[in-house]
Amino acid sequence: MSLIKSISGIRGTIGGKPGTGLTPIDVVKFTTAYGAWIANKNAGNKIIIGRDGRISGEMVRNLVASTLQGCGFEVIDLGLSTTPTVEMAVKMENAAGGIILTASHNPKEWNALKLLNEAGEFLSAEDGQWILDYAENNEHSYAEIAKLGTLTTDDTYIQKHIDAILAHPLVDVKAISDKNFSIIVDPVNSTGAIAVPQLLKALGVNKITVINEEVTGRFAHNPEPLPENLRELCHEVEKKNASMGIAVDPDVDRLCFVCNDGSLFGEEYTLVAIADYVLSHKKGNTVSNLSSTRALKDVTEKHGAQYFPSAVGEVNVVKKMKEVEAVIGGEGNGGVIVPELHYGRDALIGIALFLTHLAKFGKSIKTLRGTYPDYFISKNKIELNENVNVKKIFEQIKKKYKNNPINTEDGLRIDFDNDWVHLRTSNTEPIIRIYAESTSETTSNNIAKRIMEDIREMMFANA
Repeated sequence: MSLIKSISGIRGTIGGKPGTGLTPIDVVKFTTAYGAWIANKNAGNKIIIGRDGRISGEMVRNLVASTLQGCGFEVIDLGLSTTPTVEMAVKMENAAGGIILTASHNPKEWNALKLLNEAGEFLSAEDGQWILDYAENNEHSYAEIAKLGTLTTDDTYIQKHIDAILAHPLVDVKAISDKNFSIIVDPVNSTGAIAVPQLLKALGVNKITVINEEVTGRFAHNPEPLPENLRELCHEVEKKNASMGIAVDPDVDRLCFVCNDGSLFGEEYTLVAIADYVLSHKKGNTVSNLSSTRALKDVTEKHGAQYFPSAVGEVNVVKKMKEVEAVIGGEGNGGVIVPELHYGRDALIGIALFLTHLAKFGKSIKTLRGTYPDYFISKNKIELNENVNVKKIFEQIKKKYKNNPINTEDGLRIDFDNDWVHLRTSNTEPIIRIYAESTSETTSNNIAKRIMEDIREMMFANA
């Protein structure tokens, strides 16, 4: 069992003893702390909640809603929804905050509380730490009978989200409709099965096939939209001679595409292609994190704009985007952030902008992919036990590669001429992520392999 308490939220496997997994007691404990934070800010009394399609979703929803009522809040439950939809609902309702019940790309055993502020954005490090400290150190006094909160449900927000997307000036419904696209969608048995077809129909797409459509939370494959998990989608696109395929993760904030020949467009290139389209109509800067492809920098500079890197994590990308007034940003994991809509990763606006781009491009998605520079990122991870001293290992690696340019803003990034490798611990899993990029797939794999061997040797030596 695992329970990961971080400034970005509370994530864990369902069951076990309190403090070792995401148990009912842990859900109540951290929801209470979040309610105390909202009350301390005096930002209002309304809180939005929504969940993805996980097996444990209804149970966690009941605990969260009841706890917030016990704290005296007015709770609006969106029911089965998406992360970006909840984020937008917080703004639309002028709410004090929101909680999204999703473990994102993690397997079905996991669930989480993703915490939002009054802007519908993830909390700052300072605010997240306040909640963690309160949960561990304070006894909470709940509302008396006359001051108990209320609970209402509202299932209209996915449509409101779609309406906002249709109103975006760079979304061209007629151009998309005229192309008569045929699209295969893999929402991996979660709420993308509700939101994505609804969006596509609103965009004028009539030829839609959904695989893994039933919203059961019993994911047909590992829900992270990586190549090894999308073989069925690739096969269906090729088999049905479809225009393209679309894959989203369980909470619909990550997005990737499959080309018309069944090959992967590449999740790193989701943001690259959408940024190319946005920048062709609106001049401005771009942002992605240190683990994302340099192709975004290439495309940004092609349009005469400036690219800025940020630390990994949506909150860090958003902070940098605001600082540099970026017109588009996100992460190489298929996360696209469009400021005019809201400051959060949003697969739905990503789909609309990408389809507009593809429609106006006038050729196949495979041909579009060929217009972008080829970089290869090798994405790997090493699982950690509780005795590993990551800080010490990073210092040893830093010393070993001291003659190379090194960035320590977020973990450890080492540059090798035109290649790079980025090492960092995950906020959501007990692992070290190792990403390496090169113009050669073999080279990127070899760089990652070499660094992973270094880490394992140092883990053994320090044991």
